[in-house]
Amino acid sequence: MTLIFSGNSFKYEVEAVAKLFFPGESFDFLYEQQFADGDVCIIRRKKCKNYSFCFVTAKLDGKRKRRCCKVKNNDTNYERLCEQTLCRLLFLCLKELTGISPPWGMLTGIRPVAFINKLIDNGMTKDEIKKSLSEDFFASTEKLDFAFEISDVQRPFLNPAKNSFSLYISIPFCPSRCSYCSFVSHSIESAGRLVPDYVEKLCEEISITAEIADKLGLVPDTVYIGGGTPTSLEAGQLFRIMEAAAKNFNLSGVREYTVEAGRADTITEEKLLAIKNAGATRISINPQTMNDDVLKAIGRKHTFEQFLDAYILARRLGFSNINMDLIAGLPTDTFESFKASVDKAIELNPESITVHTLTLKRSSNLFKDFGKVKDNPVEEMVSYSQKALKTAGYRPYYLYRQKNTLDNLENAGYSKKGYESLYNIFIMEEIQTILAVGAGASTKLVDFSKGNIKRVYNYKFPYEYISRFDNLMERKQEIIDFFKGVD
Repeated sequence: MTLIFSGNSFKYEVEAVAKLFFPGESFDFLYEQQFADGDVCIIRRKKCKNYSFCFVTAKLDGKRKRRCCKVKNNDTNYERLCEQTLCRLLFLCLKELTGISPPWGMLTGIRPVAFINKLIDNGMTKDEIKKSLSEDFFASTEKLDFAFEISDVQRPFLNPAKNSFSLYISIPFCPSRCSYCSFVSHSIESAGRLVPDYVEKLCEEISITAEIADKLGLVPDTVYIGGGTPTSLEAGQLFRIMEAAAKNFNLSGVREYTVEAGRADTITEEKLLAIKNAGATRISINPQTMNDDVLKAIGRKHTFEQFLDAYILARRLGFSNINMDLIAGLPTDTFESFKASVDKAIELNPESITVHTLTLKRSSNLFKDFGKVKDNPVEEMVSYSQKALKTAGYRPYYLYRQKNTLDNLENAGYSKKGYESLYNIFIMEEIQTILAVGAGASTKLVDFSKGNIKRVYNYKFPYEYISRFDNLMERKQEIIDFFKGVD
């Protein structure tokens, strides 16, 4: 499809709306051109004396829809209002042409609950918010009720200490790459030679970051070791990293310490003991599906039985806070198979279960095979998981959305009461500084006094992280500079 812009350049938000109806599709962009062959959307703004007229014309499979609206030129939020108006007109045209009604409407942002929490803090009532998001953004009643349910669960956790932070440690290695994966992770077989040097540099960065945190008076609140698959490393390497964190940071007041044990084919008793002895209080063991055929289809080199053995082993070793991840819409999966996975997860009784909806990322191997999964019954899958988990006593506590997610659905975390992951809430609601170390890690600095957020990115790839480490550490000065102006 071609998107033509005339009298405006609102490419980012307009493309986000178009992707609601055409996930996985690439768009061509033209400017000030009036016509193009094939499927096309013309997004036009014409400024007159007192008003600007916003027009959208959409043509799809030979059918055409056109809508227009006017905006006052002297409006204080003129540009933003024009952008929103054009997006609304495009949404309505494409909804009519495709027959698709995205459940989240025009809420294209990845954090709808954070948006709702902000409106609550600004003094709006629940009814006012629902009315606005329904009428102005076309969000469905079902999704708004779900978002408010999560907001209610989150409210007691939304005031972390202003000088607190979460520490994120990145382990960008995996035993193999899953077909849907877009993260910067490397096969331990091909990149294994980098691991010793990576661990060395990572421990050094942990030490440097701890010095900065101490200088700024920042106190660690949660720790999260993710990837990749941290348990791709040997037990001794993993323990050394966690030991470096414990030696350099005062972790005595940490409320939550998570390690993604992840894939069953990387989990051993030695590694789990290393994780436990180093202070972790929460782990994830993620089947994604309980169906061996689906596991094979996505490139996972383990079976359901291996996952079950790893879970039983973790329980035997005393882990009392375990999360499981499931994904709705995986290649070759069916509703019956997904339902069986959800039912089995509930039967195993972990403290939390996260249900992701398959997202087609451009850097994933599965992206080019979008046609194989676009008709998966993900809406039915997600709906079943929501009802089944809530019936079993799990409460939804955090949610985020991504572009190119099948049926424009969401990823949601469910937990038993008292087992909500603080880190997941903090990072999604953007209410706490995240100091991140390791390749591909992104530090997120939060200034509560001004509402500012700044990100400091590490190099993505392990070889670059290792070879340019000294240069990377110079970026740490950005953390100090940011907090100089913070009250």
